Amino acid sequence: MPPRRRRWPRLAPWLCLFVVCIWGVAGASAQTTDSNLAPLRLNIGLDGVGQPRDVDVGIKVLFAITLLTLAPSIVMLMTSFTRIVIVLSFVRTALSLQGAPSNQIIIGLSLFITFFIMGPVWERIDHEALQPYLAKELSSEQALERASVPIRSFMLKQARAKDVELFASLAKMSPTAPEQLPLKVVIPGFIISELRTAFQMGFLLFVPFILIDLVVATVLMSMGMMMMPPMTISLPLKILLFVLVDGWELVVRSVVQSFAT
Repeated sequence: MPPRRRRWPRLAPWLCLFVVCIWGVAGASAQTTDSNLAPLRLNIGLDGVGQPRDVDVGIKVLFAITLLTLAPSIVMLMTSFTRIVIVLSFVRTALSLQGAPSNQIIIGLSLFITFFIMGPVWERIDHEALQPYLAKELSSEQALERASVPIRSFMLKQARAKDVELFASLAKMSPTAPEQLPLKVVIPGFIISELRTAFQMGFLLFVPFILIDLVVATVLMSMGMMMMPPMTISLPLKILLFVLVDGWELVVRSVVQSFAT
């Protein structure tokens, strides 16, 4: 024990010198690092007050993302898509076909017919709102206002006055000219009118196929073949009749011409 106690007084000066050297090297490296690196800054937004363009770009990006999110709803509820897809679905149901044509084919055909019908409206929007906005002749608010005019005109032309007046009265609006009605009143009235028209066309499509089912069921009962399902005979007859009269061409023509009135 005595020899070990004697070693600590001899090592103490060397340990102190070693600690002082390490402290000095650390301080010098810290000064060098501080002189080379830029100071860390936390920007909460005060530096961007004088930069309205960055804020404008951010708002435009947010608006574009929101528009892309709402695009399916806009296409379905503010165009001719609703009537077309319902009528084509009625055709498949009237033929007693569950998976032919498939949902993808019906939706795709409805989209292309919608693009065809809405072509003049898109061209008017592009000419009156989009191109002037891209040329920086209009602000975003003015472009949106001009773009809503063709859409509003199309919906008011197809909607019943009774349906539009219903939502105008529910909104407690004073008597207003049709071209000055807000979209929040025109859109629901247009949707209700489209549903009514689509179901009317679907009913007319069902009538000849129901007659075929009745005739087949009556003939089978008169022949005493009550155990045979009428669908076994009526389904091929309905498909044959639909093909002979060129049913798809008649349906598509009727749907397209219904928007011309």
